[in-house]
Amino acid sequence: MDISIIHSIWTIVLFVSFGGVVWWAFGKNRKARFEEDANMIFADEQPPKANPQGETKS
Repeated sequence: MDISIIHSIWTIVLFVSFGGVVWWAFGKNRKARFEEDANMIFADEQPPKANPQGETKS
């Protein structure tokens, strides 16, 4: 077995793996979960509190 054959096989394995990851990431079954995860960073934010005069602090 020549080194070029090993490189060719390894390239094909990596290409198929990349395709699998892309298929997994963009699959319809995971869209809702990924959208929820993307918005998770905003879940902890508290709305600004109003002072007694009714104005918000910035």
